[in-house]
Amino acid sequence: MIADHVLKSLATKFQTTELNVRREYCQHLFLSYFYQQPLTDHIYFKGGTALRTLYNSPRFSEDLDFSASITDIRALEEALLETLAAIARENINLDLTESKTTTGGYLAIIAFLTNHGPLTIQLEISLREGEKRGEAMTVVSDLVPAYTVVALAREQLVDEKIQALLSRKKARDFYDLYFILRANLLPAHRRDVLAQVLETTRQSRIDFQRELKEFLPRSHWAIIRDFPAPLEREIARFL
Repeated sequence: MIADHVLKSLATKFQTTELNVRREYCQHLFLSYFYQQPLTDHIYFKGGTALRTLYNSPRFSEDLDFSASITDIRALEEALLETLAAIARENINLDLTESKTTTGGYLAIIAFLTNHGPLTIQLEISLREGEKRGEAMTVVSDLVPAYTVVALAREQLVDEKIQALLSRKKARDFYDLYFILRANLLPAHRRDVLAQVLETTRQSRIDFQRELKEFLPRSHWAIIRDFPAPLEREIARFL
């Protein structure tokens, strides 16, 4: 497990809490071992954590989300258990506290037993129909040695993020779209949905500062103080 003095140093560098850094370390640790399993060539990393890990989003994220082009739940569980066993061999205590099929695929909850108490990470694998494409990407981090993941193709990752915003309307989805637009990750042919997104944004009554502050570096707090106005300005650039 990451040493406390390193944790404190990185929390200062990232302008965030030690909890966020500790969680992100556990996420990196899991991903680096998970993608050493043969089956994971067909499991595609996505979601807000992928935006941060692969595209440098400032927002820290709590969960790990994937899409898979396979439907064998038992094989998925075996890959997960092999991953946890490999991490345990590094003298890191952890436990699989939940593992079950869902209407859309598979869900697991992993508890890392740290000196500061258990730290849980939810893992969700979507097995819904539809062709998914993956691409190998290298992850470079201050927390662990470089490793490779198979990510959901960027266009599909962005499209799922937009659909999540329109359907569940959570604060993190609005912020993630703000990042996607600022980073020029939105494909040109998907700009047609922005008018609908803008209307959804204007109807939102979310307290963005309360919902997002703990997951953003201090240098980004000014952005969410006036949110969603910054998102509306970004959308206007593309309309």
